[in-house]
Amino acid sequence: MNQSESLSGQLATKERFPISIFSLTVGSFAIGMTEFVIMGLLPNVASDLQVSISQAGQLITSYALGVAIGAPILAVVTHRLPQKLLLCLLMALFILGNGIAAIAPNYTILMIARLVTALSHGTFFGVGAVLAANLVRPDKRAGAISIMMAGLTIANIIGVPFGTFIGQQLGWRASFGAVVIMGIISLIGIIAFIPHIRQEHNSSLTKQFRALMQPRLLLVLLIGALGTGSLFTVFTYIAPLLEQVTGFSESSVTWILVLFGCGVTLGNILGGKLADWKLMPSMIGNFAALALILAVFAWTDRVPIAAVITIFIWGVASFGILPGLQVRIMTMAKEAPALASTSNHSALNLGNAGGAFIGGWFITHMGLSSLPWVGSAITVLGLLLALVSYRQDRQR
Repeated sequence: MNQSESLSGQLATKERFPISIFSLTVGSFAIGMTEFVIMGLLPNVASDLQVSISQAGQLITSYALGVAIGAPILAVVTHRLPQKLLLCLLMALFILGNGIAAIAPNYTILMIARLVTALSHGTFFGVGAVLAANLVRPDKRAGAISIMMAGLTIANIIGVPFGTFIGQQLGWRASFGAVVIMGIISLIGIIAFIPHIRQEHNSSLTKQFRALMQPRLLLVLLIGALGTGSLFTVFTYIAPLLEQVTGFSESSVTWILVLFGCGVTLGNILGGKLADWKLMPSMIGNFAALALILAVFAWTDRVPIAAVITIFIWGVASFGILPGLQVRIMTMAKEAPALASTSNHSALNLGNAGGAFIGGWFITHMGLSSLPWVGSAITVLGLLLALVSYRQDRQR
C-alpha cells in the first residue's frame, strides 16, 4: 500500500467518527443518568432501606469522591491496556455496579455498588476523550469531545427526569435497571463501532507522572476545578433559591432545570466549536461571560422571568468551558493524555464537592441570595488564572 492509499484509508476511518463517537455519547448519557438520578429518589431510597435522608445523601457524596480518588488510580493501573478494550472493561464495570445497586438488599451494599460504579466514571470520560480526539482531524478535536460529553448534558434533560419518573412509579431499583440497559447498549456500540487505534507510545509511569505534575498543567486543572466549583456553589442549592428567593413553585422548578439542561447542552456544543477555532481566547471569554452572568443573576433572581432567562444563559456558559479545557489538558500532557484527561475529571468532581461545601457555608452565614455573588467571585478567580496560563503560553 502506498502512502496516498494509506492516507485515504486513515481519512475514511476518521470520517466514520460520528457513529463511533455516538456509542461514547450513549455511555456518557448512562453515566450522567446514574450520577444524578438518585438526587430525585433520595426519599424513596431512604424509606425503603430504612435510613435517614442525610445518610441517603452520602450515596451522592461517596460517588463524587469515588470518581475523584479512584479514577486516576484506575487509569494508572490500566495504562497499558488498549483503549478500546479498556472502554469495554469500564462499561462492563459500570453495568456490574448498577446491576448490584438494582438488587442491593441494604444500605451498605448499595454504597459499595455506588463506589464500584464511580470507578468507571472518570476513567471512561478520560479515555473516551482521548479516543474521540484521535477519531477526527486535529482541528476538530474539541468538537468531537463535545459530542461525547453531550450525553452527560442530555442526561440532565431527559435521563434524570425519565429515571426519576420510573423510580417513583416502579420503585427506585427500576431506575438503576434502566441505567443497566443503557450501559449494555453503549457496550454493544463500543464493540461494534469503535475502531482499534494503535497507541503511538506507551510511556512509563514515571514519565506519565512527570507529565502530569508539571506546574502549567496543574494550573489548568485548578482552573477547571474553579469553573465547576462556581457552578455547584449555586446549582447545588438552585431549587431552594428559586422557591424561597424567586418565588417559584416546586413543580415550576423542575421545568426550569430542564431549560437549564438545554442551555448546558447548547453550551457544550458551542464550546467545542469555539475551542477548535481559538482555544485559550474562547476559554477566557467564557470565564468572563460566566462571571458576568452569575453577577447578573444576583439581581435577576428576584424577578421570575428575568431569572429564567438568566438561568438558561448560565447553562450555556457553564458547560462551554469543558471541551476546550479537556483538549488543552491532553495537549499539555502528550506523554500521558489518558491519565491527564482522567485527572481532569477528578479535579472537576473535587470542584463539585468544594462548591457545594462553600455554598452551604455561605447559606448558613449570609443566606441563599449571596450564592450568585460567591459563584461569580470564584469564576473571576478562575478567569485570572486562565489569563496567567495564557500569558505563560505566549511567553513560551
